[in-house]
Amino acid sequence: MSTAKTNEIAIAGTTSWLINKDEFVTWQARHFGITQQLTTVITEMKSPTYFVDEMKKGVFKKFKHEHFFEFKNGITQMTDIFDYTSPFGIIGKVADFVFLKNYMSKFLTHRNEIIKDFAESNKWQQVL
Repeated sequence: MSTAKTNEIAIAGTTSWLINKDEFVTWQARHFGITQQLTTVITEMKSPTYFVDEMKKGVFKKFKHEHFFEFKNGITQMTDIFDYTSPFGIIGKVADFVFLKNYMSKFLTHRNEIIKDFAESNKWQQVL
């Protein structure tokens, strides 16, 4: 699905159906040739227009991902705000400048294109 390139799978917490406020999911994925785990918690939920997932355990120093949904003129617009702080101090800042920011932007854009495809076709029925 939206994370097939990184072999991302849910391995703990809410791993099927829909996740709700105060629930968590632990993802395992392969980025830059390294298998890693990231646990996120839904810290805010105003269904169906807004939710926030924040990292509770993982490689980033900080990770907050806000999702906004607005329905206008028969179209749903999704806006993401992704705020993170790279690990490893100055080395992380350099990595962020050199490649990580671009990598994360492409990763989220690709994920959102697949979500859009599922939402605008009957594919969404496969996941609910």
